[in-house]
Amino acid sequence: MKKEQNIREEILRNIQKIVVKVGTSTLTKEDGNLDGEKIKKIVLELSNLSDKGYDIVLVTSGAIGAGMGKLNMSERPKTLSEKQALASVGQVALTHLYQVLFQEHNKIIGQLLLTKGDFSDRRRYLNARNVCNTLLSNKIIPVVNENDAVVSDEIKVGDNDTLSALVAGLIDADLLIILSDVQGLYNKNPQKYKDANLIEIVGNINEDIKKNAGGEGTKFGTGGMVTKIIAAEMATKIGTHLIIASGDDPENITRIVEKENIGTLFVKKHKKISSKKYWLAYGTNKKGVLTIDEGAEKALYKGKSLLPVGVKSIEGIFSKGAVTKIENLKGEVIAMGISNYSSEEINLIKGRHSEDIENILGHKYADEAVHIDNLTILQK
Repeated sequence: MKKEQNIREEILRNIQKIVVKVGTSTLTKEDGNLDGEKIKKIVLELSNLSDKGYDIVLVTSGAIGAGMGKLNMSERPKTLSEKQALASVGQVALTHLYQVLFQEHNKIIGQLLLTKGDFSDRRRYLNARNVCNTLLSNKIIPVVNENDAVVSDEIKVGDNDTLSALVAGLIDADLLIILSDVQGLYNKNPQKYKDANLIEIVGNINEDIKKNAGGEGTKFGTGGMVTKIIAAEMATKIGTHLIIASGDDPENITRIVEKENIGTLFVKKHKKISSKKYWLAYGTNKKGVLTIDEGAEKALYKGKSLLPVGVKSIEGIFSKGAVTKIENLKGEVIAMGISNYSSEEINLIKGRHSEDIENILGHKYADEAVHIDNLTILQK
């Protein structure tokens, strides 16, 4: 335990910006009503950390669950309109409660209700980034949730684990804490196997780690361990440590920041990707697919741009400047990038050398189909 403690103290040095995500199961009782006492304790922990000089962002679930409690519903509805109506009711109750409780500790909050569009559109993404950083610089605590009352499945981020990882990238967070109804990641399902052991530190998220992430969320939530592992993959790439821990005891928040051995720590990558490339990988809506040959795939892994000669085929219709998926011949998505040419233009120049572009199109924007500066690699 002492050795583990020393490792955490080394890994979690110089933590300043912290995102804390609390799930529906943490915020609500079994009947779906908000757990006021639990939320009060969470607010206390976050306020104390703010007083100590940390920059705190709260990503909160619970709007639909709170709406269920307000309307005395015991089962989560199936239709989108019912969920949106519940979120509309519940978001008011949840935000008001946060406002009152934080005010008791002389803290001001700012509410941000985001959708996929706020991350996929570069201007809106940068605006959200600026707003968050302005709030933090003024010691205002941003309280973030997806705008469930208006969002549709087509423009939905997906879940608040993913949202919290996007927010971590948005503000360049040092640490993301995900509080849930589990202690952390186990080597096997602890609900089925009594000999299951908690994995305390994960340095590399490999296939074995992904296989350990099973099960579904509670009836009031949407997430499970799978979404948390996805969030961990995202966060660690941008240079953010992530810890999954139990939300049963809100004091775990402070214990984690003080580097106690709580939950499962996913260690950030030593070589982080830039904020722009993180946005390319996870924030954008992808407009089409470029399938490339083996030579082009190897070139990308070596840090080279994608040239038209390496493009085998395209899917979809998109304009110049669109973000596209880049697949290898096996159909694996290996990268995302901003296309220098439209789908129609690439269809004409695919498989051709860069010096031929102007003769084929009558103009030439660049030698590359996708420049390395506008491209991010997802896997090797």
